[in-house]
Amino acid sequence: MSIIFSENSLFYIMVLGRQALNCYSKFKEYDNERLSIEYDVKILEREQMTTNFKKLSNPDSRLIEVWNRWENDSNLIPLIRPNKNKAALEHRENVTLDGISKRLENEHIFLIYLDDQLIGKMSYMVDPGHLYKKEHGTAWIAITIGESIGRGKGVGYEAIQYLEEQIKKEGINRIELGVFEFNHHAQKLYQKIGYKEIGRIENFTFWQGKMWADIRMEKYL
Repeated sequence: MSIIFSENSLFYIMVLGRQALNCYSKFKEYDNERLSIEYDVKILEREQMTTNFKKLSNPDSRLIEVWNRWENDSNLIPLIRPNKNKAALEHRENVTLDGISKRLENEHIFLIYLDDQLIGKMSYMVDPGHLYKKEHGTAWIAITIGESIGRGKGVGYEAIQYLEEQIKKEGINRIELGVFEFNHHAQKLYQKIGYKEIGRIENFTFWQGKMWADIRMEKYL
């Protein structure tokens, strides 16, 4: 069966097609403008906030409460600690005041604030035993943005730069870190600020039903 269109029908089809195309173009223009405005609002919000860093010396019970919430957040656990199996992934830990105080004997810990809100922590230790490259005078760093308000705003970038400055002041010129294979966002951030992969430890942590590698990266200051 064949369909035959009259000249008038074809004319109306062409007109409707142009109208539909114009509507689509206007919609795309509106959508792009909306996304642009949303992006500008996020930048403006970030510019109106101030990132501050404070070295931890006297932990208190309020800090321990926040720390425990971060350490036992099911969304953060896969990113901040290695888990050898499903049971370890589901395990919940109890951070104590004595435990943090003991860590401060060998670890330099800094708290990250966005305005006056505590949103994360970062730390470094010098020449720990788990370094991939056993080079004397190396700082091992770690960072956790515990609050969602601090993510996607460049806080991690600022925090690492600040931590590098503190490490450099101590006369240390090499940094090493580990990032899990599935954490592509963190990998891109580290690469952006000059960290390079030096090796992988296979079958290092369990997530989503399988084992993943720990990617080790370094940077010379």
